[in-house]
Amino acid sequence: MQLLRRGPMQPEVTEELVSIAGQQMRVSVRHGTSQPVPLLLINGIGASLEALQPFVDAIDPSRTVIRFDPPGVGGSPVPRRPYRFAGLCKLIAGLLAHLGHESADVLGISWGGGVAQNFAAFQPARCRRLVLVSTATGTLMLPARPGVLARMATPRRYTDVGYLGRAAPSLYGGSARTDPKGASALMRGNNHAAQSRGYLYQLTAAAGWTSVPFLPFLRQPTLIMSGDDDPIIPLANAKMMHRLIPDSRLHVFSGGHLELITRAGELAPVVERFLNADDTGGPRSGRFRHRVAD
Repeated sequence: MQLLRRGPMQPEVTEELVSIAGQQMRVSVRHGTSQPVPLLLINGIGASLEALQPFVDAIDPSRTVIRFDPPGVGGSPVPRRPYRFAGLCKLIAGLLAHLGHESADVLGISWGGGVAQNFAAFQPARCRRLVLVSTATGTLMLPARPGVLARMATPRRYTDVGYLGRAAPSLYGGSARTDPKGASALMRGNNHAAQSRGYLYQLTAAAGWTSVPFLPFLRQPTLIMSGDDDPIIPLANAKMMHRLIPDSRLHVFSGGHLELITRAGELAPVVERFLNADDTGGPRSGRFRHRVAD
């Protein structure tokens, strides 16, 4: 285990390579002090755990935050064979148990939002609350334009700085249109991106998958967050999930696919309010049923 940071105003952060069911996974934990339930983050396709650092920095430091690299991404070795969301969710459940947590609040962004939906449905005791950011329902969704899908099919944006600078505005929308250099710099900071085979395995993990049949049966309070200028995940997908998930609220923000990172200071408080809301009724509470945030 490696201690990465510790100071009077900064919570302790540890990083380690753990073995879960024979698969090694690189894990980072920011150790909070007062929140009993940790926040587990599941990143987008090809991105290592560093990508969400601005959001982690904006979250209340008293909250424990867990991040990990999926198999074949960053510091997690490529698995021997492809995997599916169900298998990855079992690894995540094992990771929580390894870290000594019975459950977590789970936030998934983009590809990670699909994993988070699957985790909430099939590991329900492990998921207290669910936050879905810039994500959709898999194969049964309103897709991006063909040109955007073609760019998402490879990890080139993580390996070719020039290509990323050219592609960022039309690929990510929102702040990447007005400040493409800033968006590119943030993505370049993701310096442990997926290996080619790891990226392919992430694609195959989601191939043919859809959450539409089970979303009406989710029992966790759910916050859905989506930008109004997201070329990768059009806003209509968030609205569809909001209609399907019984105990959900929808927060639409101005911007694109990267705003949880580029505007973390504005969006982290939205997540905090949701996680801190009274939930005396447990995961089956209807407290947030079909409320739409401004």
